[in-house]
Amino acid sequence: MPMKITMVKKVFADGSACKKCAEIEYKMREADQLKLIDHTVIAYEADDQSQGMLLAAQFSVDRAPFFIVERDGQEPEIYTSYFKFVKEVLNQKITEDEEIQEIMNDVDLDFL
Repeated sequence: MPMKITMVKKVFADGSACKKCAEIEYKMREADQLKLIDHTVIAYEADDQSQGMLLAAQFSVDRAPFFIVERDGQEPEIYTSYFKFVKEVLNQKITEDEEIQEIMNDVDLDFL
């Protein structure tokens, strides 16, 4: 079944990337997962009409990064957890330590 994956990242008003977005992008680059992302959208903190901010509002997401997974004939699925996204969408194994680390680092998520 064809699938389209959109990653939404946040950029602060001063132009800097959100810390969690940069960490996730680094992990994805290291795991050669970025090639699986069809589209990357930026949520500009200073522009509530930016495509990323509009998507966040449309899907009631208040943190970045997040992933929108669209499958033919189905409602889009939203993932705010990188490891859940990796496990359920990319069908790749993750360790229990990685899952625990993400839960513990949840405080680092940047709110939109």
